[in-house]
Amino acid sequence: MKFEKVNENKIRITLSMHDLEEKDIDFHDFMSNSLETQDLFLDMLEEAEEKIGFKTRNCKVKIEALAMTEDNFILTVTKVLPDTLRKHFYVSPKKKVNARRKSSSLQSTNLIYKFNSFDDYCNFIEFLLNNDLKDSNKIAKEVYVYTHKNYYYLVLCNLNTKYEKLAKFYTAITEFGSYIVNPDLFMHKLNEVGIVFMKNNALKKSFLHFIK
Repeated sequence: MKFEKVNENKIRITLSMHDLEEKDIDFHDFMSNSLETQDLFLDMLEEAEEKIGFKTRNCKVKIEALAMTEDNFILTVTKVLPDTLRKHFYVSPKKKVNARRKSSSLQSTNLIYKFNSFDDYCNFIEFLLNNDLKDSNKIAKEVYVYTHKNYYYLVLCNLNTKYEKLAKFYTAITEFGSYIVNPDLFMHKLNEVGIVFMKNNALKKSFLHFIK
């Protein structure tokens, strides 16, 4: 983990998949803003204060994540004024931070992402095609799209953990959809009440039929 001070109000933190693994944080929970993620952020802010003097106590901050390579991504932390704040974490001066630990491995074998509309799903597919992710159909052995209550769900079964663009794919999909916690349990619900909108090889079929 590397800390870089841009100015008095902004820093960059370079974080790797290995860093997450060391802290027992699941990458998907990290990208979906889970409780574990918030505790990890607080840990990193305390470390940033210790290492480079970036103080955020009694401050509101905005944290943005961007994948730079297949294994590394950058967190940009900016102190912001309340009227410009969109998403923030409030750091209490008296809060003792204890990062939550998870026993699960870094990579799950089954994932589900929810899209609020079919347009959001199509925009995601177009983004993949335009950003060197045309081979992302290799990300899982089985890929389906379900629909339920006007939402669309991309189901990835038997994840290919050796796919070299995993981090880039995860960063892209979180811009358009949201990660479903407990995917195995939710999969039972989809099988009961959902409708299979697109059978296996859904990403490959989407690339062929949805984008002109």
